Amino acid sequence: MIGLQHYLTLSAMLFVLSIAGIVVNRRNLILLLMCIELMLLAVNFNFIAFSRYLGDDTGQVFVFFILTVAAAEAAIGLAILVVLFRNRRSINVQELNTMKG
Repeated sequence: MIGLQHYLTLSAMLFVLSIAGIVVNRRNLILLLMCIELMLLAVNFNFIAFSRYLGDDTGQVFVFFILTVAAAEAAIGLAILVVLFRNRRSINVQELNTMKG
């Protein structure tokens, strides 16, 4: 039977994988956004696992809010990415460190 420990282990592995993705790859902006989404997914796993374990629906309500924020972050992040690519012809994070008008 799958218990709480299994869900927490999966969540921890996803979180560590996303941290490793951010640390290893600091160049590609799309990959950084994907790693942030993976972090939010790991947090959602924790909320849902504890919600089911404790029999309380509060964790699942938080998941809906997190999913809403993640969708808005993805939409705004991709829109900014498209504008930056049109202006600079690159999505390299190291080249995007200056804000010039």
